[in-house]
Amino acid sequence: MKKYLLIILAILLLQLAIGQSLRQPVSAIYLGLGAYSTHQVDVFSFVNNQAALAQTKNAAAGVYGEKRFLLAATSMYSAAIALPSSSGNFGINLVYAGFKNFNEHQLGLAYARSLGPTVDIGLQFNYYGYRIPAYNNASTVTVEMGALLHLTDHFNAGIHVYNPVGGKMIKTGEQLAAVYKMGLGYDVSELLFVGAELVKQENTPVNINAGMQYQLTKQFFARVGIATATASTYGGVGICWNNMRLDISGSYHPQLGWSPGLLLIVHAGSGLPSPSPFPK
Repeated sequence: MKKYLLIILAILLLQLAIGQSLRQPVSAIYLGLGAYSTHQVDVFSFVNNQAALAQTKNAAAGVYGEKRFLLAATSMYSAAIALPSSSGNFGINLVYAGFKNFNEHQLGLAYARSLGPTVDIGLQFNYYGYRIPAYNNASTVTVEMGALLHLTDHFNAGIHVYNPVGGKMIKTGEQLAAVYKMGLGYDVSELLFVGAELVKQENTPVNINAGMQYQLTKQFFARVGIATATASTYGGVGICWNNMRLDISGSYHPQLGWSPGLLLIVHAGSGLPSPSPFPK
């Protein structure tokens, strides 16, 4: 009986997945908050907008885990790698969510470069699939792209498109939804950043993700924000030391409850990883 209940749960989760996919965790903007910042960009920023990868100065790697709604069966894990080069910057993103009776996976390969001091562009190809052993398996290839405008030293704007064409499952014919985003970010100072993005997904109402980050000391910072579509709030605190950064995050859904998360970033080169060092 338990097995059949899990299968039913998996099918319900699949319907959600086809509409939203693995591209964002429940803490929707937490990982990608730095994409619209001059100072707070990190290895996960390109997951939210590939153009942010162009601002990566050092090779970096990060891992993130989120226990969605405190259920092991809905946990999500993500890893990102950024590799700068003289020909542009490259990124790899891996995502896995679910459990043995239902899981999703995605491998993304990204490329970004600057077109000058004011414009960055980025492109990513994804191999996405889901697996339900007692029901079905399917996969597809999607594309996403983004652009960032550095309007001033403190004010940035960006656009991002996920799956504008294609995204049809090879075996089942199911279609992944397209998602369009516009974002703004303002570095009030080297200590404070505020950002927001307008998100329109096919067949769903417009959503606004908004957040802010404050650097408490050289090593400590805090983030808070909200996603209006579900009235979900999120927050987190981070500590930086040597070339490492550790974040403890969490989000709250009014009906489904808490989703705690943990993030670790390691980067090459000297100095602290993003957020930027506390000013002297």
